Amino acid sequence: MHDTDGLHEGVQHMANTIVVTDENFSSEVEQHSGLTVVDFWATWCGPCRMIAPILEQLGEEFAGRVKVTKLDVDANQKTSMRFQVRSIPTLLFFKDGKLVDQVIGAVPKPALAAKFEQHAA
Repeated sequence: MHDTDGLHEGVQHMANTIVVTDENFSSEVEQHSGLTVVDFWATWCGPCRMIAPILEQLGEEFAGRVKVTKLDVDANQKTSMRFQVRSIPTLLFFKDGKLVDQVIGAVPKPALAAKFEQHAA
């Protein structure tokens, strides 16, 4: 099975998604003006893999208006604990560095697009 290899490659090469860590979370998310969406995910999480391509598409559609980032909860437990992320996928929406909304679970693209639209305005 080469499934996991393909997924790993996809994560590395996502054009519209920035990987954030405990170390750069503050500079990439909290000091960013405008809307930043953080996808809290893990490689073993099936629903996370389901929404990844949707987030990639929304990153493209909202390019210049929304910054889409991904944070691996296994590798970055400090940030996950700080925002009390208990189930994944969890999407946190930050506007000018302040947490303004969250979506928990794999939701359909129209629902996510509506959230992007609401907060990017």
